[in-house]
Amino acid sequence: MPKPVASPAPLFIELTSPQSVNDRRAAFQSLWLLVRMQHAHEAADGVVRLADLRGEVSDASTLRMVVSRAFRDFKAWDLEVGWGEDTQREPRFLNAERRSQGPFWLPAAEAKRVRVRVDGRAATAAEVASFLGLRSRKAQAAPATGSAPPDAVHLQDAAFWKQLVASQQAARQGRLMAPVAGSDGNGSALESIRLAGTLAATDFQRALVTLNEAMLWRRLGDNEQARRRLQALKKQRLAHHVAGNDYLGAMECIVSAWCAYTARDLPLAQSLLAGMAEDAARALVLRHHPDVRFEWCNLWALACRSRALGLAADDKPAAAALAEESLRRFGEALAAAFESHSFDAAQHVAANMGMAAWLFDRVGLSDLPALAHDGNADTTRRAVQWIAFSEWLCGHTDGQGRSAWNAIYLMRIARGHCRPGDHEKPPALAQFRAQKPLDPAAVSRLAGPLADAFDATNWPARWVQVAQARLADHQAGRRRYPGLQHCSLLFEHAWYAAHAGDLKAAEQSLALLREALPQLVPSDRAYFTESWNDQLPAELVLEAKPPRRPAARKKTAPRVR
Repeated sequence: MPKPVASPAPLFIELTSPQSVNDRRAAFQSLWLLVRMQHAHEAADGVVRLADLRGEVSDASTLRMVVSRAFRDFKAWDLEVGWGEDTQREPRFLNAERRSQGPFWLPAAEAKRVRVRVDGRAATAAEVASFLGLRSRKAQAAPATGSAPPDAVHLQDAAFWKQLVASQQAARQGRLMAPVAGSDGNGSALESIRLAGTLAATDFQRALVTLNEAMLWRRLGDNEQARRRLQALKKQRLAHHVAGNDYLGAMECIVSAWCAYTARDLPLAQSLLAGMAEDAARALVLRHHPDVRFEWCNLWALACRSRALGLAADDKPAAAALAEESLRRFGEALAAAFESHSFDAAQHVAANMGMAAWLFDRVGLSDLPALAHDGNADTTRRAVQWIAFSEWLCGHTDGQGRSAWNAIYLMRIARGHCRPGDHEKPPALAQFRAQKPLDPAAVSRLAGPLADAFDATNWPARWVQVAQARLADHQAGRRRYPGLQHCSLLFEHAWYAAHAGDLKAAEQSLALLREALPQLVPSDRAYFTESWNDQLPAELVLEAKPPRRPAARKKTAPRVR
């Protein structure tokens, strides 16, 4: 008579900190995954997917490591765990190379062994749900009478959403950190989002506030503060099962990539974006959320544009491939902007696309299929028309969201038309003033059917007036331009004032520029320093000495958008 097979020993899991398995300390992530699989088995969900881990015990960058550690612990606990969609297969026959892809599940025999406890007694369903960051089954079903579930929509939520909209509107109008004159007493974007934080009633609302704060600090050029808020957002997502976690994680990744791009760390920026596209859950958000897709495509295109300009002199084929990819991604970003009905997003990418076309032509990448043309004038016309389209879009929103970039781009294109050649550096004043930049009227003619975007109110007859008007708005508080835009306006004003013979006005702008330069990242400071020394007349370089030029760098125009 055969001997009866002994039943496998039970696994006693203690949820109270410090967590343990059979009275031995256990890694929280491994124990969490085991309890989550047990919960799925009992709830008939069956499996635990990667998305269930992300935001609770891991993020995309550590997910593989967490899964690997968990399976080592499962082996030490003598526990068989399965993975993949077929929950009927025996785990010992599964392909271990695909294990990190999930989903994960407990065979029925193994699930029977698991005993979940709290302080030595059997854990209740509510306690298990609390440990996992889930709502209990009782809370999941809204009662017909009595109190509402924890995440129900409350009337007071309207105050939070109103304040969030106020912050986003203030950001569009350039009121980032301080109110602007004539804003009817409305606060800045930063003040408004902090007030929204005091009204936030759910984990999602609190996480949304943190994300918006990070985006604001990034736009203000304070990468350190932006990264602090991103770190806080990550902790919020890991500590709670936050609704909308995949969206929040995707945007956290994008803002991190923006910080890297702003610091001109292009490899890191593109590595973060590539990792997001390769991650299953975030790739799904990227595919189906047009706002996220716009942000991803626009930033990827900007990074490709920078790399193409940097490689143009040494590796033309590689530069051409990057330039083509940049223009293609800008096109996808534009489509995503219109898919989400965001004219503000569309105006940004339209200007970026126009400037990219002009810059690529300047470095000899004019034979791209996307830029097929019959000469430099045609490329300039295309660039101007895209920027004019951007300006036209600004005018067809509320007109408040105008940045300085459209003016800056057009002033660069206008003076770039001079192509001074091999003149001495710095040029003599007479030689400098002999150059013939395109005037605003000529640029308006190039805009063709979009020329009506350049109304007389915002576009005076001379470039020096265009720059001066925007600088006056900034000085008076009617607009608040971030550091890079402000520095760019100061340089353009100095160039055109000097070209008009007003050296005193040029010197004043250069003095302000010199004071503002330390706030910029080194590569942007290098751009202005080199442009100052190489393009402005010798009289100005000698009269107002700029900061010492940093170590040799390839000169590329600053282009945060």
